[in-house]
Amino acid sequence: MEAWLRGPVDGVTPLLMSVAHMLQHAHDDGADAVHDLTPEQIWTRPGGGASIGFHVRHLIGALDRLFSYARGQGLTADQLRALKTEGDPGVPPADAETLTAELVEATSRALDQVRATDPSTLLEPRTVGRQRVPSTVLGLLVHGGEHSARHAGQAITLKRVVLGAEC
Repeated sequence: MEAWLRGPVDGVTPLLMSVAHMLQHAHDDGADAVHDLTPEQIWTRPGGGASIGFHVRHLIGALDRLFSYARGQGLTADQLRALKTEGDPGVPPADAETLTAELVEATSRALDQVRATDPSTLLEPRTVGRQRVPSTVLGLLVHGGEHSARHAGQAITLKRVVLGAEC
């Protein structure tokens, strides 16, 4: 059952319930995308495009970065390092269990932040990146949820491509 049909998320203000549901949906689809795949399948790049592993790692990294901006913080050296290596499988390549654990941790942290967000701060201005592009707390939280769901969907689609290519 899709996340939004499971009912309210404990501790989340109704104003941010859609963000919580997007995060749950992204978690579910991201975990499903890597489930039962080998590291080779996760990191293959059909047609030279992005891999399933990239989309899951990008979901995790972008969510962390967007939620940092929502807190009014800049990016850390670790976040910048992670950004540069999202498409790198690692040695040995990250497997489904590793990526799922990273996804669980990232979405749990994000949901905790959503729960802790004071609704009176939602329209407070925030900036994004070195160019300090204007946004708001709400804009960043919504984009974090939407962006996560989009990349989880891309990972699910790529799984079908990868498995179909093996038939």
